[in-house]
Amino acid sequence: MTSDEALMLEFQGGSRAAFEELFARYRKPLYSFFARRVNNSERAEDLTQETFLAVIRAVSRYEPRASVRTYLYGIALKLLAAERRKFFTNSTAGQPAREPKTDGTSESVLWVRQALEKLDAPEREILMLREYEQLSYSDIAELLRIPVNTVRSRLFRSRLAFKSYLESQGKTNSSLGPSPEHLHPRRRGMQ
Repeated sequence: MTSDEALMLEFQGGSRAAFEELFARYRKPLYSFFARRVNNSERAEDLTQETFLAVIRAVSRYEPRASVRTYLYGIALKLLAAERRKFFTNSTAGQPAREPKTDGTSESVLWVRQALEKLDAPEREILMLREYEQLSYSDIAELLRIPVNTVRSRLFRSRLAFKSYLESQGKTNSSLGPSPEHLHPRRRGMQ
């Protein structure tokens, strides 16, 4: 199997097949990245396409300093930031934020989404990059332009805050998701 970096260099040399392989490898992960953040499947698909268009436009300037995966997520983060700026600029003050689609979504998934939404944006993003996108600490550090130890400490704090929100939600409404005992199986019977 050809590495992502080799494919990117082949694409830079004019290989359409190399681009198609990169597209096949990263279309679904990038779509999922956007879908979890914009709560609109059509817009997530558009942003995924825009990510690949940005790759096409900048192919001549590509330098293999980072992994292609990090390069793609870097583009995706910039597009997401622009999307959020556009959304906040276009929305009128005083209008309630639109609710995410919940058709067919299980209650436990909604419970997790609610807990994620309670996190500050930087905490939420670093947690999602690690847990959903499965990026390494060094990839996250490179994307966010922060030291790896800062990634570790922020991720630790994010996980603690997330766990706290999940536990507090579980105490207030046990019908929405697993009880705190299910989150911590080692604590069962210790009360």
